Amino acid sequence: MTRNVEKTRLTGACAEFVDERLAGGRVTCPLSALVEQTGLSVTAARKQLLRLGSRVVRVSPRQQFFLIVGPEHRAMGAPPPAWGLADYFGWLGHPYYLALQSAAEAYGSSPQALQVTQVITDVPRRRITVGRIRVQFFVKRSVEKTPTQPLANAFAPFRVSTPAATAFDLIRYAPRLGGIERAVETLAPLLPLIRVPDLKQVLEAEDETATAQRLGYVFEIAGKTGLAKIVHGWLPSPLALASLASSKPDRATGSVVERWRILNNAGNLGL
Repeated sequence: MTRNVEKTRLTGACAEFVDERLAGGRVTCPLSALVEQTGLSVTAARKQLLRLGSRVVRVSPRQQFFLIVGPEHRAMGAPPPAWGLADYFGWLGHPYYLALQSAAEAYGSSPQALQVTQVITDVPRRRITVGRIRVQFFVKRSVEKTPTQPLANAFAPFRVSTPAATAFDLIRYAPRLGGIERAVETLAPLLPLIRVPDLKQVLEAEDETATAQRLGYVFEIAGKTGLAKIVHGWLPSPLALASLASSKPDRATGSVVERWRILNNAGNLGL
């Protein structure tokens, strides 16, 4: 009799665990946590998760990490990616932050509809596609040095690069974002949000002279002379010549802006 009662209890353990997580604002379900809390075996836990159908979805065939899909997100096939970032990277044991155009979008800068969520972490990772959700990973070895902050009024806590760090990253990764023109288009609405102390912190943390040259030049042509002055004061001397559009191989075309030692091979950036 006791054995039957125990079997009945375990039969609904997975569904109960998922409901409790969702009620508590968690949209993630690591298999290890499910096993630990319910007493189910790994095999039994996996089978029960499969029985839940579209209520849960696996992040990757190689990973025992699941997302809980509430009724309002069934059409997308997954909850918003940012909601599970902290849990996912905590489970992986690696640092991360919401970055680049996704971070800019979180601060209200979205000149073009973004079809993918961009995350920076410390090791290469394959792109994740779950339902209609896509997550793209960028690598930065010094990711833990980058200034981040929690996003105000977010449904779930996660780290996002500060506006100053977002601007720096946009310039650094411009070749992978569609070019310097696209990066600057995203960066422009962030300019009023960048504070001098945060910019100084980013320059010291990232310590990338060529990226700082490009960013300082962008600040200057955007009319942000105060921010440009901070960058110029940080730069070492003498400066090596850096192309504004680093993805363009021809360094022989364009004019040189001596103050920044920038070869403007991108033309008018529209600022």
